[in-house]
Amino acid sequence: MLEPLRAIMARLRDPQAGCEWDRAQSFATIAPYTIEEAYEVADAIARDDVAALKDELGDLQLQVVFHARIAEELGAFTLDDVIASICAKMIRRHPHIFGDGVSPGWETLKAAERAGADDRSALAGVALALPALLRAEKIQRRAARTGFDWPDAHGPRAKIVEESAEIDRAESDAERHDEIGDLLFAAVNWARHLGVDPEAALRDATRKFETRFRTMEAIAGDAFAALPLDDKEALWAEAKKVVRQSGGSSPTSLAEEGKSTK
Repeated sequence: MLEPLRAIMARLRDPQAGCEWDRAQSFATIAPYTIEEAYEVADAIARDDVAALKDELGDLQLQVVFHARIAEELGAFTLDDVIASICAKMIRRHPHIFGDGVSPGWETLKAAERAGADDRSALAGVALALPALLRAEKIQRRAARTGFDWPDAHGPRAKIVEESAEIDRAESDAERHDEIGDLLFAAVNWARHLGVDPEAALRDATRKFETRFRTMEAIAGDAFAALPLDDKEALWAEAKKVVRQSGGSSPTSLAEEGKSTK
């Protein structure tokens, strides 16, 4: 079923009869769309929207075909090469399923793959384009597999206190930039030791803040922005109570619920 999509992309990229926009694209210009589509797949899953998931997976598949078409035009590789490569990798990484032997373990298999690469570091292959929290966690997990890690959660927790103090002592914007980064890295480390996904935790915390903030706005109406901070703080406490009691309804319904308690 990939053939029709491959033919469509070839037509769009045709130097004479193709689409002007599609012809102008490169790996670099398409990459942001690829990342966006991956996030939209994740969003559909988070919303448990199977119909949307079908559409978003199609959009993500288009990105693969698009990149492969550009590579084929450059003489680098084809879509068939991409599929063959991932098939070979999946078979290689599952010898206990596709072979006669017992799997030596995921890390041993990955180490064998790295042995044939130019970059043999335990940290090799962690994509620079990953969200910062996710990349920090992956880097930390890779380092931990070599034995370079805190023995328990007390170490990273103490590091957070240490980094907080260093922020207070920072004397320039550049120093504060570095120390804030160290603090966030330490927070990811602590979350990892506690078994918490820092990316998911921050995403949920942001969503929670957004719901409460929108509830504040909905309850106060147009007067919200002009309210003094003390009134906003009181409204925040009210919004927290309304959201907690509602189980996370829409801000409009939360506002009505909040007004009814006054």
